[in-house]
Amino acid sequence: MPIYEYRCERGHTFEVMQRMSDEPLTSCSTCEAPARRVLHPVAVHFKGSGFYTTDYGRNRTKRIGGDAPEGESKSSGSSSDSSGSASDD
Repeated sequence: MPIYEYRCERGHTFEVMQRMSDEPLTSCSTCEAPARRVLHPVAVHFKGSGFYTTDYGRNRTKRIGGDAPEGESKSSGSSSDSSGSASDD
């Protein structure tokens, strides 16, 4: 069961162990003032040399259809496509 943190209007902070299906508390356990559940951001740690370069590779523009890298021409790819369509007839 998770532990939820609550804070009342008068500044009291308290924790309650509840099931996820339970309704949130509405009053402080100390002073009975209205209370709200406190939400905290999740901690995310990115480790490694760089996710962009490792996940998407180095030839990203080639896959998208951008400019071909130096030494390669776009016509070399289109000639293989035309020969493939001729064999379909």
